[in-house]
Amino acid sequence: MAAVAELAPAVGVRSACDTLGMARASYYRQQRLALSPAVAAARPASVRALSLGERETVLACLHQERFQDRSPAAVYATLLDEGWYHCSIRTMYRLLEQQGESRARRDQLTHPPYQKPELLATAPNQLWSWDITKLLGPVKWTYFYLYVILDVFSRYVVGWMVAPRESAELAKRLIEDTCEKQNIPRGQLTVHADRGFAMTSKPVAFLLADLGVTKTHSRPYTSDDNPYSESQFRTMKYRPEFPDRFGCIQDSRAFCQRFFPWYNDEHRHSSLALLTPAMVHYDQAPAILRYRQRILNAAYSAHPERFVRKPPAPPAVPTAAWINQPSPPSAERGTGGYPGIAAPLIVDPGGAETLTPRGEWPQPPSFTPHHALPPVWRGGRGPVRVTLDGHAGIIRPNPAPASAEARH
Repeated sequence: MAAVAELAPAVGVRSACDTLGMARASYYRQQRLALSPAVAAARPASVRALSLGERETVLACLHQERFQDRSPAAVYATLLDEGWYHCSIRTMYRLLEQQGESRARRDQLTHPPYQKPELLATAPNQLWSWDITKLLGPVKWTYFYLYVILDVFSRYVVGWMVAPRESAELAKRLIEDTCEKQNIPRGQLTVHADRGFAMTSKPVAFLLADLGVTKTHSRPYTSDDNPYSESQFRTMKYRPEFPDRFGCIQDSRAFCQRFFPWYNDEHRHSSLALLTPAMVHYDQAPAILRYRQRILNAAYSAHPERFVRKPPAPPAVPTAAWINQPSPPSAERGTGGYPGIAAPLIVDPGGAETLTPRGEWPQPPSFTPHHALPPVWRGGRGPVRVTLDGHAGIIRPNPAPASAEARH
């Protein structure tokens, strides 16, 4: 609101509202309320309301020792049987609520606050996610349990196991063998999991402490806190060869022995620039991307007319993988839906050409702010084109057309 009011004299209300993402109707409504605030009329007392003395009488009855453990409905019925009527049951509840006496008196269970995990991986073997999923057995109510450990940065499955039951000792053995196979040094790895029995067990906790591995857990009943493992399970169970049921545990192990090599070495992952997890995990991505670029360059040289906008380039591999990436503060997000513009915006109405944000511009390296801004502001001083120069936006008024014919 304040930013629109400061910007409106220079570029007009419409341009200011469009740029800052505020509806003009909301701006004008708030302006009217600021000039003439509405005063709520006093509500007249109902002729059916109890007087002050009658309210005190009802409360005195409800506070009697014989009624301390009884509900207003039971009090109402007891007084009615004794020949007394003071008010309705709903009025009794209303009077108790006004006194702050209507809540449940028994102890209420309160869940402890759980902090949202915010985990970052910038290289393989920094952050692992593991989980257990059920595989349907040959008959109803029979299951086999698949344990999977996934590297969050590369999506590489570093360890897996199929067992007839969910066991903390089996999970401990799998994590220990996987850490040894990947040569994990102390203090480097964080292992994230949900709050299942095996994940929160003492054997697993003691093992991770002995290995110098940090462990974190999802919040209760929040599957979004473990998204990479859930996504990997979905990829597996949506494969065409995934059966409805497994005849025995050997069948499930045979399927996994085929699936996980395909997933690690052949599956082109959409979040990894269409590379396989093994390419990213074992640092083969730069060489492969350079080779892809040479192929694309040759295709561009042969038929440049087929690439209209720019020469082709392979997608880049992400440099970070987050679990619950924290949001930037509101002052850094901006006010009008254009990332990186801090609010409010200041414009010198005396003719200065610089639009300066208060605060820093938290731009990621690949972000180009001028693509997010509208190309033309139409304000009180005529069409105004906005461009960005480094960390400041420049407002350059276009010259007004000389005549009506010029506008056409």
